[in-house]
Amino acid sequence: MRQACSLRALPAGMSAVLAFLLAVLGLGLLAPSAQAQTGRYVALGDSYSAGVGAGSYDGASGNCKRSTKAYPALWAAAHAPSSFAFVACSGAKTGDVLNGQISAVTSTTTLVSISIGGNDAGFADVMTTCVLQSENSCLNAVAKARAFADNQLPGLLDQVYAAIKSRAPGAHVVVMGYSRLYKIGGSCWFGIGDTKRRALNGAADELDTVIAKRAADAGFTFGDVRPPFTGHEVCSGSAWLHSTTLPVDESYHPTATGQAQGYLPVFAAAA
Repeated sequence: MRQACSLRALPAGMSAVLAFLLAVLGLGLLAPSAQAQTGRYVALGDSYSAGVGAGSYDGASGNCKRSTKAYPALWAAAHAPSSFAFVACSGAKTGDVLNGQISAVTSTTTLVSISIGGNDAGFADVMTTCVLQSENSCLNAVAKARAFADNQLPGLLDQVYAAIKSRAPGAHVVVMGYSRLYKIGGSCWFGIGDTKRRALNGAADELDTVIAKRAADAGFTFGDVRPPFTGHEVCSGSAWLHSTTLPVDESYHPTATGQAQGYLPVFAAAA
C-alpha cells in the first residue's frame, strides 16, 4: 500500500514552499466567503432592480413587487451577506429613493446597488405612446425623454448619489444601467416598426450614457447590461425581456432569465 505524501516526507526547502502555497491558496478561497459574511448590502432602485417581470414576488412588498428572482436577491442568496435590505420598488423615481428608500443605507453599509432614472424620464409613457400611437408621436415622445435625460436627470441623479455617499461613505456602490429593448429587424407577434425600435434603443443608450457619467463622477461603478442583452431583446427570438404582456406593468421588463443571465453577472462582476 502506498503511503500518503506529507510535508515531512519532502525536503525542507520544498516543504516550506508547499506550505506557503497552500496558505496562499487557502486565503484566496476563504477571502470571498469571509467578506460576504461581514458585508452589509442594500438594494435600492426601481422596477428593474425590484424584479418586476421575473415573477415570484414577495407578498409583503405589495405594489413594489420585489422578486426573489431579481438580481439583488439572487446575489444575496449566493453570497450570504451579514445583512440584506431589499427596498427597490416598482415605479420608483429619484425622489422616491431620497424620501423612502435611502434610510436603509447606513454608515455600516458596505455594498449598494441601484437602478434609477428611467421613470423620471417617463419610460412608461414613452412606451405606451410608441406602441399605441403613430410613428411621429413616438419620435416626439422619445425626443422629449432624451431632452429630459440630458438636461434635468443629471442633477436628480447627483442628489441621489450624494445622499448615498453621505450616509455610507465607505460603501462600494454599483449603479446598474438599462438594456436596449428591441432587436432591429427582428420579428414577433406584437411588435413595432424599426424606426420606432431604433428611437427607443437610442433613448436607452442616451439614458445609460447620462447615468454612467454621473456615476463615474460620484466615484461609483457603472454596470452596463447592454452587452449581455444583445441578441436577447424583444423580437429577437430569444428574448430576456417581456414584450407587451399581462399584467401590463411587466411589459418591457426583464424576465427571470434576464435577471439571472443579464443583470446578475454584470452586478456580480462589479460588486
